[in-house]
Amino acid sequence: MQKVRLNVLGISYSQTQSGAYALVLSEEGGQRRIPIIIGGFEAQSIAIHLEGLTPPRPLTHDLFLSFSKSFNIELLEVNIYRLEDGVFYSQLVCFNGEREVVIDSRTSDAIALALRFKCPIFTTSDIVDRAGVYIEEEDVESEESSEDGGAFFEEHSSYDETEFEALNLESLNSMLKEAIELEDYERASHIRDEIQRRKNEEK
Repeated sequence: MQKVRLNVLGISYSQTQSGAYALVLSEEGGQRRIPIIIGGFEAQSIAIHLEGLTPPRPLTHDLFLSFSKSFNIELLEVNIYRLEDGVFYSQLVCFNGEREVVIDSRTSDAIALALRFKCPIFTTSDIVDRAGVYIEEEDVESEESSEDGGAFFEEHSSYDETEFEALNLESLNSMLKEAIELEDYERASHIRDEIQRRKNEEK
């Protein structure tokens, strides 16, 4: 069966399950999107990576990356190979220097690892046909510019947009470092966005 490569588009709120999130995957070279319901922990792990934040202590998926690299184990690809009763099943295709090893994985964990290993994500054309949602071409650009890991943090946010107005970039960078050290990733995400906004204004 034909393999289809997928890209991680972002994280959206789940409209069907309270406290859950929809990981949105996009069909490479196509207009279909595949939403996969994931839990809060996995959403945070994926969002932190998408936001470009580096935790002071490794999260579980970061630990898996470090452990694997220490023993020269590579993650070659992730395959979402089955869809049954709304549940996606995935496999990790690993290489230990001598042979390939295939390991079953929850799809949310597999995606979090794929991002860290920078390996491709594949599924089957049948799963894309069954689970894919068509996005109109004119909606793609606005969707891709608005969806990212920040959706996870926005739901929990008590962010005051005026909080950082009087601070210079040096102070903001210092606050960003402190927020990451305290593992306050919601606050770190907003500070980083404010820093990026100012840099864009300077261009």
